[in-house]
Amino acid sequence: MAVPTTLRQTPLTCSGHTRPVVDLAFSGFTEKGYFLISACKDGKPMMRQGDTGDWLGTFEGHKGAVWGVALSQDASKAASGAADFIAKVWDAVTGEEIHSFQHQHIVKCVAFSPDGSLLATGSNEKLLRIYDLNNPTDPFIISGHTSGLRHIAFLGNGEKIVSCADDRTVRFWERSTGKEIHRIDFTSIPNGMEVSNDDAILTVASGNTVSFWNTTNFEKIKEYQVPSQVHSASLHPSRSVFVCGGEDFKMYKIDYSNGQELESFKGHFGPVHCVRFSPDGELYASGSEDGTLRLWQTTVGKSYGLWKCSTETPTSSEILSPAKAETAA
Repeated sequence: MAVPTTLRQTPLTCSGHTRPVVDLAFSGFTEKGYFLISACKDGKPMMRQGDTGDWLGTFEGHKGAVWGVALSQDASKAASGAADFIAKVWDAVTGEEIHSFQHQHIVKCVAFSPDGSLLATGSNEKLLRIYDLNNPTDPFIISGHTSGLRHIAFLGNGEKIVSCADDRTVRFWERSTGKEIHRIDFTSIPNGMEVSNDDAILTVASGNTVSFWNTTNFEKIKEYQVPSQVHSASLHPSRSVFVCGGEDFKMYKIDYSNGQELESFKGHFGPVHCVRFSPDGELYASGSEDGTLRLWQTTVGKSYGLWKCSTETPTSSEILSPAKAETAA
């Protein structure tokens, strides 16, 4: 008689950073799969293969904590914003620095336009800056927030921008004019913000809630309470579930249709700062105060990447680190 087994979520732990991991981003699909970049207070953003977590390289050059990172859709360029008041654009293949943009305060967030030709930055100056990477002279500056920015993203073909800040607002802007199109006020600071792959839904993590907003008419679609103060949330590409994490170290997977908690895992040893689904939705990544990135399976027990379907429950996480990668090379 077959002995029933209980499948257990076993995250892949990506080590290498020496300080808290505060932001992460996936690329789109390329001929070589998809990629993942992480921001860390150690000042050294890291690039990894998205489906396995294998370390590919470290971008060296910042002289302070890196708060925000981004990858272009085709994974050819990376961007980072840091406490040294500088935003940098990198060749994501060679690791070479392409541009360095001086700011007057800490750069908290960066984002590429869909075609990779523009870079948007948000800083503690309360300003958004838009750089044309094909002609990187003086940036176009958008003002309106009354506190430092936290996150920024392009919408559609890049004609609109959405941002959130410590002034407890999310704002939508017309990129070409800098005009504020719409503003959403929150009772708590919006810690996390994500635009869905199809640009239709904005996910916001604020206080103990995760809310979902229509990016066309700006109406609230849904809002759910979370057991902990939540720092970041990500909606699955199929809109079936969302994941979130925050102060209680746990990763939550919740049914998008009704808010029912489906799973919760305590894999990190510190608050979770950032979570994102991969572009195919097969896994989600989390970054924590404990200095690690972890990759989690959306469907436990499915063979994908380094996870191999087995009747035996793994007893430990696979450890992936730069040192290990270099040794194996």
